[in-house]
Amino acid sequence: MEPKLKTETDGPMDKTVENNTDDHNGESHQLRNLQLVAKGEESHATHSFKWGSTGKTSTSVTCNKAGTVEDSLKRSSQFRELAKKNNDKELVVVADGRAISSHCPCSLIKDKCLTVSYVKTKKVDKPKQIGSSGSVRPRRKASSCELVMFHVLTIGGKNVMKIMRTLELKTIVQEITVYAYKGEKVKQALKRDGRFQKTVFNKNCALSHTSTHVTTEMSNLVDHLDGNSYRIILLNKSNPPDSQPGSLDDAYMMPNESQRSESDENQDPSQQTTTSESVKNKFPKQEPNLNGNTAPEEIIREIPHSAVMQNHLSSQFNRVVKGRKTVSKLSRVQNLLRVEFGQNVQTCTEVKTMKKLMDFSNSVCHVRINGSPVGSGFLLFDKFVLTNGHVIKDIYNDNRQLNGEITVHFSYESLDPMEKGQESGVVKVEEVAGFEYCPDVSEHMYDWALLRLSADQTLPNGLLKHFGFLPQSGGVCIIGHPYGGVKKIDPCVIIPPDNRNQVVEKSYHENQGHIQLVTRQFFDGVAGYVQRNSEVLTYQSCFYHGSSGSPVFDKYCRVVAMHSGGFTYPDARGDTKSVIEFGYRLSDTIEHIIVQLVERGRLDVLKAYLAYSYPHQQDMMSSVKKLVESRNFPAFRNTVKNTEATNDESLKMFFDFFSQKEEPVPMDISDV
Repeated sequence: MEPKLKTETDGPMDKTVENNTDDHNGESHQLRNLQLVAKGEESHATHSFKWGSTGKTSTSVTCNKAGTVEDSLKRSSQFRELAKKNNDKELVVVADGRAISSHCPCSLIKDKCLTVSYVKTKKVDKPKQIGSSGSVRPRRKASSCELVMFHVLTIGGKNVMKIMRTLELKTIVQEITVYAYKGEKVKQALKRDGRFQKTVFNKNCALSHTSTHVTTEMSNLVDHLDGNSYRIILLNKSNPPDSQPGSLDDAYMMPNESQRSESDENQDPSQQTTTSESVKNKFPKQEPNLNGNTAPEEIIREIPHSAVMQNHLSSQFNRVVKGRKTVSKLSRVQNLLRVEFGQNVQTCTEVKTMKKLMDFSNSVCHVRINGSPVGSGFLLFDKFVLTNGHVIKDIYNDNRQLNGEITVHFSYESLDPMEKGQESGVVKVEEVAGFEYCPDVSEHMYDWALLRLSADQTLPNGLLKHFGFLPQSGGVCIIGHPYGGVKKIDPCVIIPPDNRNQVVEKSYHENQGHIQLVTRQFFDGVAGYVQRNSEVLTYQSCFYHGSSGSPVFDKYCRVVAMHSGGFTYPDARGDTKSVIEFGYRLSDTIEHIIVQLVERGRLDVLKAYLAYSYPHQQDMMSSVKKLVESRNFPAFRNTVKNTEATNDESLKMFFDFFSQKEEPVPMDISDV
């Protein structure tokens, strides 16, 4: 699954202020951003990440000192040179398709690949100086485990669409990542981030979950936001409510910060304080102990309109005491708090996204055995279609021979046989170039088949060029042929691993008393599977039988998985229902395809794969190398040793890459 930005857990964190001097490249003395470092020391666990600018090769950075992302980047001479050339522009750092702040703690980006760019900005209002430019934002001691990360769309809702200080940012990314501390309010986290317009704070705005549309107000705590995506919306045109005195995040604020923030925004950077002593003088003489020894002031206040809630709860309690099992109708308050896992009508519905998906749908095909529909698939590269192994397992014997005819249909989009193009796009499968339908030594299931098509007609584009790694959350779209019918598309929402058991439990409780043949044991089995197989992508879709092998696209139209199965049961009316559906990561499948092609000596197919350059191809090669080194693949190793068997340059580079035992030279197939 698409990786989260993880936090370090090395111990309590504290804040320090130091002057940063770089005499080697002539940079002026600056006050360094207030850093979160290990209590009593500046070092932290060594970690590394890669960075690169658009169209350039990646550069590795190793860090063992706490600081910001920009601080870590400045350890690279190439970055310092790039920054010097763009000193009049704004730095934009992108991780996993989202822009992170340059003052984000560096420990959150280990093992990531960052894309660095600079934009000549037209700002709506003058921003606070963030990161190494002089902002002193972290206010309290906190261990890194208290950090939460959430994402905000760069375009707000109706009447508050323009929310970013830097207007050009929304042309680069659709979302930004905000880090915060547990126990503080949403408003404070957004203010610290520094990339939002004052409009967000001067109006009565709130966060709206992009999937569930549940609203989180600015005065709410950030604790439950981790990993979720939100859109900033305008609740109403009234002024934002005043902060509640005694709130937890008030303890982390410096005195008079709220009064000072507005003047800081309008102050020229050159006029701001630039000595460490003046910064120290702004700190309170005694900070509150946030480990429970000194609690913020407790003020007992009546909850607004609590009488209605009290009456409702009393009524509910009386009903339970009397033995009533259910309440027939949900109140308005319950509906507000209730969250459904299911379809999201706003997922993947932007016009530009749908246009892309419609274009990519040309590469999705209907898989048929002896003329009967059995599943779905998609052209991966060259003339090779990828589908699930279980789709063809009944006619593919142990001798790797087909006992029937397989064809694929790329244009089955209408039930009208007379409609133009319905009979075009039918291609015969010549052979099964690769096949796997079994678990590996770690009990991870592999279920794929690589079908080689005849080359007697023009084929659509391969989707490998749009490969992507698994996301952690958000929307996905599946394109395939459910129930053997015409080609369809289903937008749905990812169910993160932490929420899978909730979905299963919800399905069980909704069907108690209605399912005669499916017992509690069935749902327990589903819960156990999704718990053990955390590496699969899970969601709820209407794509059931016949849709196995369909490509799964993320919200950036990258192919991230192959739709493969679910857990179905008949409801009271006999209709097929499913508890949860899943797809296998495309990255895992590609790894095993490469290993099997080498082991079976299918160098012709391997050569076709190597010739099909795509983003992250080098990352995939490195992953295969790690897989081979971690397990015993004697056939693979023997083939690699026999490098004299081929004179093809791309294959030579491939085998040389796997022959290197230390510090392998990056392999760039596109140059071959």
